[in-house]
This record gives sequence, C-alpha cells and structure tokens, in this order.
Amino acid sequence: MTATSQSVEHVLVVPTSLFHDIGHFQGFSEDAEQYLGTLLDPAYTSYRPRDAVEEDPSFKQLIPYCIFRFEDQIFTYTRGNDQGEARLHAKRSIGIGGHISTMDRDAGSPYDEGMWREISEEIHLEAEYTQTCVGMINDDETDVGKVHLGVVHIFELEAPKVRPREKSMIDAGFTQVTELVRDHQQFETWSQICIKHLFSSS
Repeated sequence: MTATSQSVEHVLVVPTSLFHDIGHFQGFSEDAEQYLGTLLDPAYTSYRPRDAVEEDPSFKQLIPYCIFRFEDQIFTYTRGNDQGEARLHAKRSIGIGGHISTMDRDAGSPYDEGMWREISEEIHLEAEYTQTCVGMINDDETDVGKVHLGVVHIFELEAPKVRPREKSMIDAGFTQVTELVRDHQQFETWSQICIKHLFSSS
C-alpha cells in the first residue's frame, strides 16, 4: 500500500440494501436495537474510502449522533467552515459525532470506540452523565442524508458542563428546548428531525 493510499480515510459502511431489508424508514425510528444488531455485524460492515462513499447512495455510513442535555437545556453550536461535512457548514446543530474509521476497528466495539473518539475530538465533557441510545435517523431527501445513517444517543448531564474543543464550533452553549423548537428551521436536517421527535412535546 502506498503512502498516498494510506492517507485516504476509510469509513465504516453497510449496504443500503441491508438497511432496506431490515426496514427502511424516513425520519426518526425509536427501534435502534432492531437495526444495530444487524448493521454492526462484521459480516455486513466494511471500510471504504470516504470520498467515494460520500457520493455513493448504495452504501450508508453509520454515524453516532450524540446529544447533551441538562434538564431542559441542550448543547448547541454552529458548524464553521473548517468542520467536517462541507454541506453542513453554517448550520446549527445539536449533534456531536462523526464517522467510524479504520483507526477504530481494532477495538472490541469499533462503533463505541469511534463514538468516544469523536466526542473527545470535538468537546470537553466535564460533567457526570447517563447515556442512552434512543433511536435512528434516516433522511433520503438530502444529498448528505442519502449516504449516512444516524444513531442517536442522549447524554443526560448532572451539570451543563460541555465546552467545544474545535475552534470551528461557533456560538456553542446550552439552549432552552423551547428555543430549539421555536428556531428549528435554523438547524441541520438531522437536528430538526431530533427536535421534532424528541423535544417538541417538552
């Protein structure tokens, strides 16, 4: 393998056809367990060049999408031009997370390893918490969504102590749930889906 090929990021994907076989949905599903047992089975996963799969809807990239909540406040930020997916720049977000990559695959759970790596890269988490996987996001109506599948985790914090580690996370801080619902159109699509299904009745 050449130095050039080694530098190309390879990310965890599953065939989109497998997702359809389990049960395709648009928007939010609370049945994460129904999907993850199969989607995270090494028999179905592979690591492929990120630049290729970003334009290939025959694969879904699995993305942990972590939400940090303290009482009735949610950690939010705006994506700067240096952060991650260019198609999401300038959008507000309630999710922290990213791709599972080859650097995670030697762990007992590459998914968990990748989730915690992304959290540690993006924020300082300075409060005790309980964490629950609450659902899945699929959005085939946007170019970004067609090639990604989100796994939503909520971290219930004992104190509002989350700080951005990345400079490209702009206007970061805790926002009242009522404000999220009021201003939901300012957010990226995945955040809008979560706000609607998880917080609109709060």
